[in-house]
Amino acid sequence: MNYTELSNAIQAYTENTEADFVANIPVFVTQAEQRIYNSVQFPSIRKNVTGSMTTNNKYLQCPVDFLSVFSLAVINASGEYEYLLNKDVNFIRQAYPQPTDTGIPRYYALFGPRSDNAAELTFILGPTPDAGYSSELHYYFYPPSITVAPLTSWLGDNFDTVLLYGSLVEAYTYMKGEQDMMALYNGKYQEALALAKRLGDGLERGDAYRDGQTKLRVTT
Repeated sequence: MNYTELSNAIQAYTENTEADFVANIPVFVTQAEQRIYNSVQFPSIRKNVTGSMTTNNKYLQCPVDFLSVFSLAVINASGEYEYLLNKDVNFIRQAYPQPTDTGIPRYYALFGPRSDNAAELTFILGPTPDAGYSSELHYYFYPPSITVAPLTSWLGDNFDTVLLYGSLVEAYTYMKGEQDMMALYNGKYQEALALAKRLGDGLERGDAYRDGQTKLRVTT
């Protein structure tokens, strides 16, 4: 389902083609996308980037589309990956209080906005890097919305049910619709969301070799 098909479906389900309503459909859809992406950790909303830790600089900049961490690793001189442990900022400050506390980083914490750009976050590292190590960050992000060109998305292509009913919940809230219909759409959304969680938080995190095949108990 692309955005045009989704928009047409929303108008058909709600029987609403008023100009103001249609103009707000992108808002309904993006709100639904955010709710879904914050409810299910699909592998498709995870990406990885490589970066560089600067000698004697305990801060590492986050990507501009960063939402949350999956993992952070430092690559040592032998090319081996050493995964850092997530800690609180106060732990790192107390464990490595001096600028001379340097070495290969072992810990990291989400520090906060950069002083020169409040919209961009940074990590604080402990100890402070003693060399220019490479790093690899796996993180969660919001993928491009189906409302922008090319008007397609992973959700629209692979799990359009949850996207449709999530958008209908937002649309019917805008319309201040009847409670029974709101309950119906919300129920359908919750059903679709449960199936999406089964996929993103279940099936995509294992296989039959490791976990065994799913089977129903047979009674006689």
